Amino acid sequence: MPDEAKQSHSGEPRLPAAIGVIVAIGLYAVLPSTLQIGPRFVIPALELLLFIPLVLANPRRMSKENRLLRRLSIGLVLLIALSNTTALVLLIRSLVTGQATAGAQLLAAAGQVWLTNVLVFALAYWELDRGGPVTRFRVERPGLPDADFRFPQDEDHDAISEVAQRSSAKSGWAPGFIDYLYVSVTNSSAFSPTDTMPLSVRAKLLMAVESVSALMVSILVVSFAIGLLGS
Repeated sequence: MPDEAKQSHSGEPRLPAAIGVIVAIGLYAVLPSTLQIGPRFVIPALELLLFIPLVLANPRRMSKENRLLRRLSIGLVLLIALSNTTALVLLIRSLVTGQATAGAQLLAAAGQVWLTNVLVFALAYWELDRGGPVTRFRVERPGLPDADFRFPQDEDHDAISEVAQRSSAKSGWAPGFIDYLYVSVTNSSAFSPTDTMPLSVRAKLLMAVESVSALMVSILVVSFAIGLLGS
């Protein structure tokens, strides 16, 4: 039974989301200094200070949560988002005002900002949807908070048997970090949702912001690359 499966589930694996956080921190640390806030390693150090207690609390699986851990987790996502948004604004200013001279370096930086954007929105979706990673895997239905996203598995219960077996209703399936990463990648690439639909206002706003920022980076980078080819 789905409820029994959820009761006995030991929690979502920590590793995928942890890798996402570490990659996002690393990408910011190696950005050009002109796209960073203050000294190079201040922001990455602050992010690590927030991240370490989260890993210590749930080193292998997401099974423990309290108000402090929840605030630390959301604070970490906000800090990564703020630093990357600042880098995006500085990158756009460099490209628009003609301050960008090192073509290869700026194109690489744009790729770093885009990839960090994908990771930070994946982390945001992962943290917010249905109460967060601990709640999604530990709380029985129908006690889960309202969903922010509708995944295909949420409505496949009446499909053919081999598909229906993976549905939320029949298997107790709950989305994990990789599912939200896929949502973020497709939203940043197609500039719109694909197979997973936003349901709440906050989910729609987040996806809209992600699409617009990804589109801006793409347009400016293509324009800059064309300018380099024509020079």
